[in-house]
Amino acid sequence: MILEAARAAASQLFSPPFRGVFFKTLGLTLLALVALWFGLVEWFEWLALPWLDALLPGLPGWVGWLGVVAAVVAGIGLALGLALLIAPVTAIIAGFFLDDVAELIERTDYPQDAPGRPVPTLASIVLSLKFFGIVILGNLFALLLLLVPGVNVAAFFVVNGYLIGREFFEFAAMRFLPEAEAKALRRRNAGTVFLAGLAIAAFMAVPLLNLLSPLFACAMMVHLHKKVAASEGPRG
Repeated sequence: MILEAARAAASQLFSPPFRGVFFKTLGLTLLALVALWFGLVEWFEWLALPWLDALLPGLPGWVGWLGVVAAVVAGIGLALGLALLIAPVTAIIAGFFLDDVAELIERTDYPQDAPGRPVPTLASIVLSLKFFGIVILGNLFALLLLLVPGVNVAAFFVVNGYLIGREFFEFAAMRFLPEAEAKALRRRNAGTVFLAGLAIAAFMAVPLLNLLSPLFACAMMVHLHKKVAASEGPRG
């Protein structure tokens, strides 16, 4: 069930309809990062030592060189910071297109079923923010892996697998069920959902490919929800 859902999601990621959503997500991400870059540059320039030099002209001449060094270090740090933010910013922007992905899969792969209802805007925003936080934590764990091998690898997959599996499965289920019933369905299939979350966490751990992780997570959980709901059958 899980492997079938993962295979179906992976095969659709680079299909023409998905490419449209991906390029929209990537384009908006780049715009957001460019805006963030210029905003932080302005902030760094305001804090730079030349500002102190103008305020206190009696400072020694080496302060100017110190300002140059600080600017270079700040620029390198800013570039590294933005590199780490690419995946989280992509995640939060992709959250606004999850219903489009779910609707596309339901229409093309399950045309005989009734279509799902879009998740309310507020719930969609909350999901985006949660996934943003999960990706931030995942990146922090990835950095810690360089220092403390072993335990953090397990923590990365367990924590991210649980959180991602829970949030995205409930998102897929809420297109067809009230929130309380979607949560109950997830709890009844907690093991399956957790293992699916581990597969998504493994996808997130691959550089560059992790830019597609929100779309992959959404697609996989839509397929998984369909399979789980079919296996349970109608509940009276």
